[in-house]
Amino acid sequence: MRFPSSPYSGAGESTVLNPTTGAALADVGLAGIAETDAAIERAQRAFEQWRLVAPGERARLLRSFAAVVDSHLEELAALEVANAGHTIGNARWEAGNVRDVLNYYSAAPERHFGKQIPVAGGIDVTFHEPLGVVGIIVPWNFPMPIAAWGFGPALAAGNAVVLKPAELTPYTALRLGELALEAGLPEGVFTVIPGKGSVVGQRFVTHPLVRKVCFTGSTEVGKGIMRGCADQIKRVTLELGGKNANIVFADADLELAAASAPGGAFDNSGQDCCARSRILVQESVYERFLELLQPAVEAFVVDDPAQEGAQMGPLISAAQRDSVAGRLDSADVAFAGRTVTGSDGFWLPPTVVLPRGDRDPLWREEIFGPVVAVLPFSDEEDAVTKANDTEYGLSGSIFTRDLGRGLRVARGVQSGNLSVNSHSSVRYWTPFGGFKQSGLGRELGPDAPDSFSDVKNVFISTES
Repeated sequence: MRFPSSPYSGAGESTVLNPTTGAALADVGLAGIAETDAAIERAQRAFEQWRLVAPGERARLLRSFAAVVDSHLEELAALEVANAGHTIGNARWEAGNVRDVLNYYSAAPERHFGKQIPVAGGIDVTFHEPLGVVGIIVPWNFPMPIAAWGFGPALAAGNAVVLKPAELTPYTALRLGELALEAGLPEGVFTVIPGKGSVVGQRFVTHPLVRKVCFTGSTEVGKGIMRGCADQIKRVTLELGGKNANIVFADADLELAAASAPGGAFDNSGQDCCARSRILVQESVYERFLELLQPAVEAFVVDDPAQEGAQMGPLISAAQRDSVAGRLDSADVAFAGRTVTGSDGFWLPPTVVLPRGDRDPLWREEIFGPVVAVLPFSDEEDAVTKANDTEYGLSGSIFTRDLGRGLRVARGVQSGNLSVNSHSSVRYWTPFGGFKQSGLGRELGPDAPDSFSDVKNVFISTES
């Protein structure tokens, strides 16, 4: 397998590991401040030409980018399995999601409509003007799709993009940068800059030519980025942490709710801001639900992520594994699934814990690993109160046969993305984002290009 190389070296190199085995894959060069500044300045020069490209031609180039990605799906998926430990099924979906996002937003350049507003004495029209250079900071948990959710609509709206992948998972972003050039995108329109967050990411925040920053990651880092962007009144989109509730009512299909709960909590080894890491079960069926949940958790397939049947792979790093394992040292573990043993990789079993009330840190804090906590609730009001008793509000699920209840609870839960009788969170054609400290702004959906543009109003007098 070929691992893409980095053209930068100003901040040294970083050794990238395979989380499945713990073995080194290769060294990746990291950009220093001077190299980052030069890349941003190249992007600004490219933007001045890219914004002038006819909408139909910009659309064609995005479709070409999508087609090239499609022809390299297996390569991209294999890179993600090796670099991020994603199961091969998930990795194929993620590469396909990049393709689909590009295809979806390839329609935007010719449909990014302004308005004609009735006024006296003339004609008033609005235009969507691109911002300039957009900096996208991508996390290690979903390197491919989260990158595309930013650069797809940003490029469609006429911006140039500089993208910083996570230090742990740079390879698919670097390969996408190569594929963009292969597809015919002009040099400098889409640039991938591997480096440290304190260097490259911080320069996105402070460099005056970067007019917007999109960040996905921890709430604490997001707050720092927001403070830094305020100095230049720089636009920012933040997708941050989550502690999402899966609410199971007594009238729900309990077999469905229990069978689907492991996938909702343990997908990507629980390293997902949308993970349903809290399960609220109506007290009259609480014990029965746990009885159904145990075999579902024990049957959840934890295996080498390259195997077709794997449902969960390793955690991203030894540090992440140790952090999650440390949370379990004093926990009341109800039961756990299987895991890979005899490996130097970063493995943990999917684990169900019973928190000591709703103040327990296991219930309240984002663990970002394969751990789910289960608590009972009494009635609908209690369920909504417990679900909302968190600083986060990103996603969540509601299981009930009562459609009215499903809608009432969905409206009552303070979260940006809710699903009734499923664990779906993200579709590229619907908006995605969080309430409270889970983020700011929305990604995806038909209106995403608007967040990468300014509205310009023009009045044309028709009076003599």
